[in-house]
Order: sequence, then structure tokens, then C-alpha cells
Amino acid sequence: PGALNVDVKRAAAEHGLFYPPDPSSFEICSIGGNIATNAGGVKVIRYGLTRQWVLGLRVVLASGEVLDLNGALEKNNTGIDLRQLFIGSEGILGVITEATLKLTRLPGQLDVLLFAVPDLAGVLTLFREARKGPFVISAYEFFTERCMARVRRHRSVREPLAAPSPYYVLLEVERNDREALEGWIAQLFEREIVTDGTLAQHAGEASAIWALREGISESLSATGMPHKNDIALPIRDLEGFCSELENVFSARYPDWEIALFGHIGDGNLHINVLKPPEMTVEEFHQRTNSVDHALFRLVHKHGGSISAEHGIGLLKKEYLPYSRTAAEMAIFRSVKRALDPNGIMNPGKVFDL
Repeated sequence: PGALNVDVKRAAAEHGLFYPPDPSSFEICSIGGNIATNAGGVKVIRYGLTRQWVLGLRVVLASGEVLDLNGALEKNNTGIDLRQLFIGSEGILGVITEATLKLTRLPGQLDVLLFAVPDLAGVLTLFREARKGPFVISAYEFFTERCMARVRRHRSVREPLAAPSPYYVLLEVERNDREALEGWIAQLFEREIVTDGTLAQHAGEASAIWALREGISESLSATGMPHKNDIALPIRDLEGFCSELENVFSARYPDWEIALFGHIGDGNLHINVLKPPEMTVEEFHQRTNSVDHALFRLVHKHGGSISAEHGIGLLKKEYLPYSRTAAEMAIFRSVKRALDPNGIMNPGKVFDL
């Protein structure tokens, strides 16, 4: 479990194989941490979350008892799958000491594209078109001009498009037919689904496009002291949610700057509120806490989750009931008491007993 995600990828690649889970911290995060948090990343739309790639676990309980769960079995229909109980549990139920991972083939030819679209409706329209395209979607990311502006302020950027756009879509695809891909792109312009776009012609251009998306979190942290939320919604609800989201903030703090980006193909939005320069950190945290309750009520209204991939930990404990019912919380506590009666595993995290 202490192996780094990047080292597992490299070891698999030596044998022509691929370990798909791809969190943005893949160069420094451990497999054990990925499993404990059910890590996601930009490739979830293609490959799913970490839990889809764990065949078996060895777990040590608070009592010292060791559980060997599922071994290397692909199929095992013998009751409750205890392995899944520990994946994503944030370390509150046991310590993962060994993991057997599933691998797949290395992806084929990957193409990276960046499109400009006028609004969020355009982001979702393009996604529907991409799902029908002559390729397999590997990643579908979006970000706003506010995010792009922060990246420009933080680092040197080679502008990929002719002019700024309210919204951008980064699309990575695995394709077999270049001519079919180019034909698909051409009809997007003919139908005015996109206003501008570029297809990376070599690996350097592809890396430069990805750097725009991957540089957002660092750029926001460097220039804006953001308050971050990581939520998930049914894709069909994204447009309606975002139209109401503006009111959540504008009704209270109309001058606050909100930067949106996310893995739109799996319904995951990252909502970043940037601290006004004149406001103290303490006052900012106090005000964002009150706004979070309104935000999570809206998430609940649209059938979403208050945490798509960052987990609960300590910071979101008080908000967990927006995503989990009283009955579910009671079951959580029962499981915790059964496996860790003295509360020694990651005490105080996720929920209180």
C-alpha cells in the first residue's frame, strides 16, 4: 500500500499493461491512500473509480485480527463483499496492509482537443455529441475563463485559441480513425456547437493543453486563497444546478469570485470561492461556512453528493446529513462500533459515534 501510484503505473507499463486510477497527485500519492479514499481523477469517465480496480485486500482490524478479502478473484458471489466496505472508508474501519490490483491494456492512440463554448449548456451539448463520436472518451474536462485567467496570472501560457471564451472543454479520446475524428470536429463548427477549437498535433501540444487544466488548482491557491468544494450531481441536473448556484452566492456576497472546473463527464464539479483581498482569512472561513449550508441544500435538492472524490474527513462532518439519511448514518455507526469499539482507527473522522 505504500507504493506510489506513479510507480505502479510504470511497473505495469513495462509489461504492456495499465493501472487506470489517475488522481492529480498520482506522482506522490500512495495506493493505500487511493484505496482508503476511493480516489478518482480525470479518467473516471473511461475507467471508473479506484474500487473498480481492486481485486483483493488484506486488512488489519482494531482487534489485531487480519482479514484476507477476495484474494485475486474476479468473481466471488458469496455474500456481503467486505472488501468494498474498506475501500473509501477513510481509514476508520481498519488498516490496509496489502492490495491485489486489476490491470488492463495500455490505451491506444490518444488525441487531445480543446474547445471554446459559450455557456454551460454548450459544455453539456458537446458532451452528448462526444458520447456519440467515432472514438472512446478518455477524459472530458471543463473549466471557465475565470480559471484560465488565474492560470495566466500564475504561469506563462501559450494561448491555444484565438480569443478567450466563457467556457472551455478539454477532450481526450482514444481513436482508430484520424479522418473520422477530423470529420466529427468539422461538423461541430458547421452546427455551431463550438466557437473555436484546436487538436494537438504532437505530444508537446497535448501536454500544453493538459497543463492548462492541471494548473488550475495550483494557480487558484497561489493567487486567491480559495474555499474549495467538490460535489457530484446527476449529469442531467448539472445545468439546472449551476443556474441556481449563482444565486446561492450572489444573494449573499455578489462580489465574490467563483471559479468552476471539473470532470463534467462523471458529474463532478469543483467549486472554488476566492477570498476577497480586503477580507481576513478568519472572516472568510466564517462566511463560507454559512454559504456551504445553502450550497449543500441545493446539492441535496438535485440528488447530488457533497463530496465526489475528496471524502469527508473532519471538514465535512457537519454536512454529511445532506448526502446521507439518518438510517444510513445509524448503519455507519453500527459498523464502526462492531469493527472498532474503542474508536482507535482514525478517530473523529467522517462522523461522530
